[in-house]
Amino acid sequence: MPRKRVQFDDETFNALDLLARDRMMDFQELADEAFSDLLKKHGRPTDLKSALRQSVRNEGSLRDQPNNTRSRNRRVAR
Repeated sequence: MPRKRVQFDDETFNALDLLARDRMMDFQELADEAFSDLLKKHGRPTDLKSALRQSVRNEGSLRDQPNNTRSRNRRVAR
């Protein structure tokens, strides 16, 4: 798993550290939960299985839409 650095001001880090201790979690578990919630909020899949399901749903909805590309690309004869 790639490692990334994130910087917090001292007050924010202390608040996060206290929250992690209160919930008996380490900082990584707290970060995993926060980023998972953020992805869900924006409708992004968090794992491969969810990504594949979303892809199939999106492909199905594209098939249901009428194909107007021919009428848009047709030139007007003068």
